[in-house]
Amino acid sequence: MQKSEFHIVQIIELIKQQEPDRLDLIEELEKSDRKKWIKQPYIQFVSAERPNQPGSEWQFGENIVLEHETEGTIVLDILKDGRIGGIEFVSQIRD
Repeated sequence: MQKSEFHIVQIIELIKQQEPDRLDLIEELEKSDRKKWIKQPYIQFVSAERPNQPGSEWQFGENIVLEHETEGTIVLDILKDGRIGGIEFVSQIRD
């Protein structure tokens, strides 16, 4: 069985449609080395070791919630420095 992929351009298009003022996020995604990935619940862009602790790369700032036609709710974890820490595909989470 072939695993389905999700492409970063799909996230960029959602941001353009649903959060058009967030040009910072579009720029961040466009310069990302990751352009596609196998669908999974969470795609991590930044190490989450010791989150929100001094010296940790992961310093949470905010969430951006997007709605995709077929994938459902997608949550972007935005760090305090504006980088995207990760992308969560809520529909992929299994109980």
